[in-house]
Amino acid sequence: MGNFFTHSLSINLRQTLVDITPYIKNDIESSNIKNGIVLVYCPHTTAGITVNENADPDVVIDLIYRFEKNFPTYDMNYRHFEGNSHSHIKSSIMGASHSFILNDGNLILGQWQCIYFCEFDGPKNRHFYVKILQG
Repeated sequence: MGNFFTHSLSINLRQTLVDITPYIKNDIESSNIKNGIVLVYCPHTTAGITVNENADPDVVIDLIYRFEKNFPTYDMNYRHFEGNSHSHIKSSIMGASHSFILNDGNLILGQWQCIYFCEFDGPKNRHFYVKILQG
């Protein structure tokens, strides 16, 4: 019984959002913690964590479309030598972590919400951490 979890993802697309909610719900069940805070953290500078709708897959497509319009993959004014400046910008906007309420063993999310791992520099093998704090 732990309260710290590490997960690996193999992402095959350049830019995508992966629903990681099932991983987190499984971690909650494994932890046997019923009330507290769930922290989800991404240790990558070209990826992030966000919360958004999961009922309509077009939401993810629209998010990626708008990010690409505002922060295009290719821009000759980018100076970062690795060629992935757009990924760093998108990651910074999304953020590296989110915290959530755990109440009576339930992860508190809105009716249509899920937790996404946001990949902006794939394909890559990635990981994220979940820490469950009792309280």
